[in-house]
Amino acid sequence: MSANPFLELGLSEKLVNSLSSLGFEEPTPIQTKAIPVLLEGRDVLGQAATGTGKTAAFSLPLIQRYCLDTEPGKPQVLILTPTRELCIQVSEAINSFARSSGVYVFQRCSDRCSNTWQSS
Repeated sequence: MSANPFLELGLSEKLVNSLSSLGFEEPTPIQTKAIPVLLEGRDVLGQAATGTGKTAAFSLPLIQRYCLDTEPGKPQVLILTPTRELCIQVSEAINSFARSSGVYVFQRCSDRCSNTWQSS
């Protein structure tokens, strides 16, 4: 039996187990190219169609590098999104990837029209 392809990209067993429980079997092309580079701490500019796994491609290395095995209570990562919908989508995805890792996601969306803030 061969190793899980996500393990071969350098992701931790904890994250790979979480991905397996979510039904992830094979990394997409954007994930295959971006994850190892991001795990090394290098910058990536990626472009891929909707639904190809971009959120996992950038967030899994962030979770592994900055959130796993850190003391809780201090923010480790800030992700900015251009829309409320994308904010919700990204935070839900990261929550699902990191659910068993003790990582907490706090999302804060701004309403441009009324200039009020909502937390979830």
